[in-house]
Amino acid sequence: MGPLSDQHKMALVSCVELVLMRRQNTKYNLLVARLNALYDSGIDDCYDHPEYLRPVLKEVYGDDYASILDEIKLHLDELVYEKDIANFFTVMES
Repeated sequence: MGPLSDQHKMALVSCVELVLMRRQNTKYNLLVARLNALYDSGIDDCYDHPEYLRPVLKEVYGDDYASILDEIKLHLDELVYEKDIANFFTVMES
């Protein structure tokens, strides 16, 4: 990864964590535990593997899934138009 994608990854992971922790710590902790149990990964792996995050996020947060994605996009602002971040959302919204 280049320096730009490293910055994008940091921004994405930070926004995902921020949005989820604001919702409810119990659910956030459950999400992290499920990612670890199912994929041996964590939130920091979601940039490279949104396909891991998508089903677990839907399972843990249910009806809040779409609003969580919207809130993450809001925090990322203009970065949502960058190719790597846009690809992340393409997977998350599929």
